[in-house]
Amino acid sequence: MNATRQLHDLGQSLWLDNITRALLTSGTLSRYIREFAVTGLTSNPTIFDQAIKSAGLYDEAIQRKASAGQSGEALFFELALEDLTRAADLFRPIHDSTGGLDGWVSLEVSPLLADDSVGTIKAAAQLHARAQRPNLFIKIPGTRAGITAIEETIFAGVPVNVTLLFSREQYVAAAEAYMRGIERRVAAGRNPHVGSVASIFVSRWDMAIKDKVSVDLRNRLGIAIAQRTYKAYRDLLASSRWQKLVTSGAPPQRLLWASTGTKDPAAPDTLYVQALAAPGTINTMPEKTLIAFADHGKLKGAMRPDGGDAEAVLAEFTRTGIEDNALAADLQREGAKAFATSWSDLMEQIASKSDLLKKAKRA
Repeated sequence: MNATRQLHDLGQSLWLDNITRALLTSGTLSRYIREFAVTGLTSNPTIFDQAIKSAGLYDEAIQRKASAGQSGEALFFELALEDLTRAADLFRPIHDSTGGLDGWVSLEVSPLLADDSVGTIKAAAQLHARAQRPNLFIKIPGTRAGITAIEETIFAGVPVNVTLLFSREQYVAAAEAYMRGIERRVAAGRNPHVGSVASIFVSRWDMAIKDKVSVDLRNRLGIAIAQRTYKAYRDLLASSRWQKLVTSGAPPQRLLWASTGTKDPAAPDTLYVQALAAPGTINTMPEKTLIAFADHGKLKGAMRPDGGDAEAVLAEFTRTGIEDNALAADLQREGAKAFATSWSDLMEQIASKSDLLKKAKRA
């Protein structure tokens, strides 16, 4: 039994942090489902930017849509929905067999809406309606405006993947927004079964401080933050407020580990996957990390629900001058900015390809 199957049997879902047309057309995603126990996937603007840039598999579709008068965001979302609805159909048996707990794919609203709650609410509803798939999450960042949008989007019955969370406090704010949305649905007599996950980004912590700490503290901050957040997650699931929602028929908003590829070449390539093995959670990992863990990963036990040594480790970072709350805010702002940059690159690339393909067709 390979290590990915062991993780699955432990109770953690393995999702792929990637989507390309090649993964779908080559049968690779189907193989990952079959051989590596992959039960969902996530996407973001950077992933789509790289996918469209690095291969010609989208050229025919771009040319056809551009010739029909589509451009910019409208053209991109057509491409993205073609890929993600196809992936959603591959995962649909898993989604159905788990009662909607697993088997999800994710599509992000425009990163340019990170500070626009009204625009985010509108875009989330429109994208989910266009997909016509019950197992498609709409990704909304856990920014200040995003928290408002998350509550309203959940209340509207649209499943949400809360993205760009970096700390326990940011996670709790997202979880409370989800609960408020569900509580309002219950009070209004609506079905409380609306799916959601909350995505904590891990490895970016360590990259942010890699040149500011001693060697013995490198690659330990992200894991400690994850441990602290996992304790908050487990405490929340055991709370009377949450248990009341469970009784009403609400599903759990599961904790998802994101940014779990190792970025430090001196560290093991399966570092974060091994450290973040936790029942009832999801690990969405880059394709390279998934393959590495299937090949030589070792399952060394599960995370402790009490947070383990997280607070002691975090105290060490505090003594070195690392203020985790301030850094979490910085990382969220930088993450939103990076996605906005990828979005702008993506729009420019689509416009450039559309023009080139139109000219080639006329020639």
